[in-house]
Amino acid sequence: MSDVANLMENEVFRAFASYATIILSKMMFMSIATAFYRLTRKVFANPEDCASFGKGENSKKFLRTDDRVERVRRAHLNDLENIVPFLGIGLLYSLSDPDPFTAILHFRIFVGARIYHTVSYLLPLPQPNRALSFFAGFGVTLSMAYSLLRNRLYL
Repeated sequence: MSDVANLMENEVFRAFASYATIILSKMMFMSIATAFYRLTRKVFANPEDCASFGKGENSKKFLRTDDRVERVRRAHLNDLENIVPFLGIGLLYSLSDPDPFTAILHFRIFVGARIYHTVSYLLPLPQPNRALSFFAGFGVTLSMAYSLLRNRLYL
């Protein structure tokens, strides 16, 4: 238990844990948003999900796609593709004794970029808003990976 307490005294790890919690909460919100749009628009991907809205052939009209539902789903999938690598690399990076200012800047840029990416995807904002936010977050993860490989890991 004292090892965990010591870890939580590490400013960079504490910051990483805080920003990871924020970004994971945002990702969980995307699951709720997808379900909300499916229910309010009566758009389902599986036949058993349609049973509450009709029987037999009548229920099949709810088995379809919808642009709004698909937009939320794609934003959520993009989160999964980008947040998971950030969590793994960010954890290793936060434990590698980086400069606190630089590390916290990495975490803030990533979280801000992912939130802006979601906003620009859902509204939708014109390109290059979404692309720039994607590359900002992706660049942060690459920067942390490069720092780890260059300074802390053995190749």
